[in-house]
Amino acid sequence: MTEQPRRVRVTLESRIESVDLGEELARGVAGAAGFDEDEQYKLSMAVREVLINALEHGNRGDANKPIGLGFSLLDDRLVVEVQDQGKGFDIAQVPDPRQDECLLKTSGRGLFLVRCFADDLRVKPSNNGGATVLITKLYTNNSGSKTAKEKQS
Repeated sequence: MTEQPRRVRVTLESRIESVDLGEELARGVAGAAGFDEDEQYKLSMAVREVLINALEHGNRGDANKPIGLGFSLLDDRLVVEVQDQGKGFDIAQVPDPRQDECLLKTSGRGLFLVRCFADDLRVKPSNNGGATVLITKLYTNNSGSKTAKEKQS
């Protein structure tokens, strides 16, 4: 029988300090979920990149537009949601930063890094018209042989 997911949800201000706070929250939740230090770092960096995108590209730095950050601990995975109040975007239209024409650009690597650090990355429209970015990290891909859930027992 599957247990009820444990959830944490916060609303962050569209400020750079909120990115730091969200990164620390992600590290703490990943630690509580049983991920080792390396995986905690990867997940917190992924969350940082998505929060920066939400602040800069989604909310365009508008302090009146909050950023939603949520964590869901399920039986086999941790899912992080980041919601902005922007126009939304199609992840398929985001260029690969490894393409020749993108190599010298000073931005555009965030979602690529998230894909490297997470097991799944999805973007869907938010109810508010913005984007909801979903980052999934499986417990079975933790560095040790046991899953994060087994380590908690």
